[in-house]
Amino acid sequence: MEHFVTILALMGMVVVVASLLSGALERSAVPVVAVFLALGLILGPWALGLIDIGFESPALRVLATLALMMVLFSDGVTLNLKELKPRRRLLTRVLGPGTLLPAAVIAVAAHYLLGVQAPAAAILGAALTSTDPVLLRNVLRSRALPDNARIALRMETGLNDIILLPIVVIAMLVWAPIQSAHGGAPQGVLHSVLGLLLLGPVLGVIVGWTGISALSWVRRRTGVRRDYESLYALGLAFAAYAAAESVGGSGFVAAFAAGIVIDAQDSELCDCFLEYGEATAEMFLLLTFVALGTTLIWKGLGIVDWRTLLFAAIALSARSVVLYPMLGGLGLPERDRRLIALLAPRGLSTLLLALLPVFAGIPGAESLFVVACLVVLISLAVHGGGITWFLRSHAPRVAPAPQAPADVEAPAVPAIPSGLTNVPVRLTLEELDGLRAAGERVVIGDSRKDDVYYTDGRKAEGAIRLDPFDPVLDARTAAVPREATIAVYCA
Repeated sequence: MEHFVTILALMGMVVVVASLLSGALERSAVPVVAVFLALGLILGPWALGLIDIGFESPALRVLATLALMMVLFSDGVTLNLKELKPRRRLLTRVLGPGTLLPAAVIAVAAHYLLGVQAPAAAILGAALTSTDPVLLRNVLRSRALPDNARIALRMETGLNDIILLPIVVIAMLVWAPIQSAHGGAPQGVLHSVLGLLLLGPVLGVIVGWTGISALSWVRRRTGVRRDYESLYALGLAFAAYAAAESVGGSGFVAAFAAGIVIDAQDSELCDCFLEYGEATAEMFLLLTFVALGTTLIWKGLGIVDWRTLLFAAIALSARSVVLYPMLGGLGLPERDRRLIALLAPRGLSTLLLALLPVFAGIPGAESLFVVACLVVLISLAVHGGGITWFLRSHAPRVAPAPQAPADVEAPAVPAIPSGLTNVPVRLTLEELDGLRAAGERVVIGDSRKDDVYYTDGRKAEGAIRLDPFDPVLDARTAAVPREATIAVYCA
């Protein structure tokens, strides 16, 4: 009961704080991760002493498992397979040698600098190669980020975890018997190789396909409320994870596979998930940051010496050094190559992968997690500062629209029928031209989904970006006058 109350308290705090600070954090470009780590520190034993979540806490295990599952499921659902085909060469380099070579470099550095065994070094190398989607969220939404860089980073954050996860699990299978011979036997390794590479993907596909088929059948006969479709997507994620885990497969891989099936077969359900499910997934991520911020992540500061600092420098620079030359020959502008190579923060996805051997009970796994914590803290300072500078230095500045002449009468706009609410007023192009001719303040807003807006080169002349999930913030940023007529298009 105590752990249940702890989880509920954390959930309440995170939802309230995240909601109240969302606008301020967007405008200030402060990394949201830093705020919630600070919240965990305040609640933890070194400040108010309200919560202390350690390695043995069931709350941590539940939150971390849900967070990693939701990260992988969200990656699959929001992947947008249509973007991948025309960028196969870029995708191959970023996710192939651009991911595996840095992991190998970091593993070698861990083995020789920190003296860890080869399987443990492989776990550390894979975990520290994962690019964090939470820290990059505001950057990926920034209009200042070139389209090539945005798509490459989105593909990397969406796919490299599913490449690195098998490395972690297979290394655990090798490392666990070695550690058991030197100490107590581990309580069990999460998955077998068969479950990882076969059962997980197959069951994820089956659950995803079955769920989509059932939803389509019900839609045709009785219809489904749109808000419940968001919940339905989350239900498929949980079902896929549980189905795989119940037979010894990888629930994480199953969740990712289910997300891929949904993305490929039901774009409407993907859109519904974006409206609610993605926010729910982010809440789980922030909850985990608060939990880790109470005590665990700060343990990384207790191992600072020249070896760990040198290792952290190698871990944070290996990807940039390896990936930058690999992006040559793809026709990318120099600025795009630099941004893709440099924007690679380490965050929660790294910590979640490093927690897997801890939850498996492998002796010595906690020391790996502490090293990962040090690297993440340094990355938060270095990459978080760089991301903040990028967002602030490229913040959009749009001049207010000119005043309308007082002696010109604007044409009438179709009125909303009496007694109805939330009925959109539709403008024809002729009516739009008439408003402009009459001197009316008219602003064109582009509210297409991100995957369309950032991949389609066609944009209305003079249009401003109004993100469908936060149009008020974009309107304020663009200094849209309150009295202006906003003509919004989304197709």
